[in-house]
Amino acid sequence: MGAYDTLHIAGSSLGMHQTWLDALAHNIANVNTVVPTDQDAFQAQMVVAGADPAGGVDVRGIVLGDPEGLLEHDPGNPLADEDGYVRAPATDLASQMSQLIIAQRGYQASVQTTKYAQDAYTSALQIGAR
Repeated sequence: MGAYDTLHIAGSSLGMHQTWLDALAHNIANVNTVVPTDQDAFQAQMVVAGADPAGGVDVRGIVLGDPEGLLEHDPGNPLADEDGYVRAPATDLASQMSQLIIAQRGYQASVQTTKYAQDAYTSALQIGAR
């Protein structure tokens, strides 16, 4: 595997992790979003990744969570129905935060791999120039 292969793999990983981080940020920002019971709840985004045949990883798609969500009793909410319920997303904040840490570490590892590959490529160019 050459420096270009390493750069390609690390670059594809950066892209996938950025998409995952964006989806998690969107989910976390909407964890407390409620709607009337006659509407769909916020649907969390889950990134589906897969191996790229050329090496690396790519985003295969984004799957949406359950539109049913959870019914919460909140009679003081202006969106509540006549029984005092609103529809909230079925998104677990603790799980989203755990995934955020994992995605962040993966992104950081990809950045470091890119730096190492660039250093190796630069060193090889310098050797060839002598």
